[in-house]
Amino acid sequence: MPTKEERISLMERFVRWREEQISDKKFVLFLSFVVGICTAVAALLLKTLIHLIESLLTDRFDVTGANGLYLLYPVVGIFLTMLFIRYVVRDDISHGVTKILYAISQRQGRIKSHNMFSSVVASAITIGFGGSVGAEAPIVLTGSAIGSNLGRVFKLEHRTLMLLVGCGAAGAVAGIFKAPIAGLVFTLEVLMIDLTMGSLLPLLVSCVTATTVSYIATGTEAMFQFNLDNPFAMERIPHVILLGIICGMVSLYFTRAMNSCENMFRRFAARPYVKLLIGGAMLSILIFVFPPLYGEGYDTIHLLLNGKTPEEWDMVMNNSLFYGLGDVLLIYLVLIVLLKVFATSATNGGGGCGGIFAPSLFLGCITGFVWARFSNLMNVGGVEVMEENFALLGMAGLMSGVMHAPLTGIFLIAELTGGYDLFLPLMITSVSAYLTIVVFEPHSIYSRRLAKKGELMTHHKDRTALILMKIEDVVETNFSPLRPDMDLGELVGIISRAKRNIFPVVGGDGVLLGIVQMDDIRNIMFRQELYHRFKVDRLMTLPPARLSVNDPMEVVMRKFDDTNAWNLPVDDGDGKYMGFVSKSKVFSTYRQVLVDMSED
Repeated sequence: MPTKEERISLMERFVRWREEQISDKKFVLFLSFVVGICTAVAALLLKTLIHLIESLLTDRFDVTGANGLYLLYPVVGIFLTMLFIRYVVRDDISHGVTKILYAISQRQGRIKSHNMFSSVVASAITIGFGGSVGAEAPIVLTGSAIGSNLGRVFKLEHRTLMLLVGCGAAGAVAGIFKAPIAGLVFTLEVLMIDLTMGSLLPLLVSCVTATTVSYIATGTEAMFQFNLDNPFAMERIPHVILLGIICGMVSLYFTRAMNSCENMFRRFAARPYVKLLIGGAMLSILIFVFPPLYGEGYDTIHLLLNGKTPEEWDMVMNNSLFYGLGDVLLIYLVLIVLLKVFATSATNGGGGCGGIFAPSLFLGCITGFVWARFSNLMNVGGVEVMEENFALLGMAGLMSGVMHAPLTGIFLIAELTGGYDLFLPLMITSVSAYLTIVVFEPHSIYSRRLAKKGELMTHHKDRTALILMKIEDVVETNFSPLRPDMDLGELVGIISRAKRNIFPVVGGDGVLLGIVQMDDIRNIMFRQELYHRFKVDRLMTLPPARLSVNDPMEVVMRKFDDTNAWNLPVDDGDGKYMGFVSKSKVFSTYRQVLVDMSED
């Protein structure tokens, strides 16, 4: 059996052979094919585990009344997930899509290797035991981690690494939903991978491959069966626009309530068992009263999309205290819309693992159904609308609003349900929802936190170039430091050997005290009678601004613009001097990044 050193040497030889024999473009296409297969297998495994756990726990429940085990299962699931993350993974694996955005923007596409399996295990336990979250964001993180680590094994440069991260995400969405176009659009719209010919083909290969694997394993049927019994009529367009606006407002409520709840749970970051107690208790009570909040909620979506009679829709209240009370169905569903965000927040905040894909689809389906039922009861506009059609449209509206991704909402719902005959109202609902929420929230629930820190990559080339640049890459250290107690004679000796005309004054503890510029002492530097009369601490001045190694490049450029300086000192974040950043170095690095981004 080869030793570790022999395996490393073998891998290095293979990498060199590959670089000599196979072009990067062809090799990336091959890797995107492998990524598509791996992500689809991971998605199938996750869905199987969730279904298996959920079936074992709930198949024997009595549908005619409340079930007390709903008070126990979610707490157990969150507790087991917390133990797995705390003692096995030992890393934060929540906020899957946000982690991908951060990896693309700040880590040059590098995602930790444990993310290839940890999110699958954690989310399967969480959701199977009733966690009110979705499996899609964890599998997207898993797929991206597969792409990232596969690229790192073959020592690919960071632009290709980021493309493989996108391939993993696209393949994950395509595989878990059997929706290849949605996988592609999601990567372009949410992860903001640039659409070039060099990136389009690998993304398509991953999407098609992942979808094909899912077709082979589970059949070619759409994930949610939907039959269009009542074609869309043009007189219903005002109702569709109003639904889009309502979905935008519900998206706004969901986004802000989710952030508020997360901030509340973040206060207990150092006390995980307190988070478990609060989150578990909140989630268990909500699921006990409203069983549709258990897990992903896809059974509820199936009921609302395919129900034809009030009796079938009333089955939503099975397993609950409200069984058989069909008259309160509308109120029951409105309460679920209001409370779903707290169930989702309690799941993740308490220590569980999951995403918001499924909650968005679940909420959208219910919102569309509620609006249609209310419209028919009140005879709004004198036009009857089909509840099942509007339930489908609401799914697209909520997804577009929460994710700020109207194209993803349109194509995902069309592919999920086979509802292509409703393409026009899908477009109207998605666009209306998106235009409504962007008035109040310029960033999606995924990107909000990164955008506030200036760490979010976007489709704006100049801003993206600045985000891709790191201050460590432009720091220059060939400046001669001075001590504050040096006299002018010693300073002149250093100037005679220096290659720069600016000198940092550094204290004994390494802290930058000021700077000496040669132009400021030119009139006295040749007067030898003054060499022992002046000390550096009298000759130094304060720099016009200071930079920290933690500053994003947008902040760096702003400080240069504000001060009109050509050189600014950099410290390590604690005041210790590191070097200088020059405006010319920033410009040359910026130009090179733009060139690299433009190459296919």
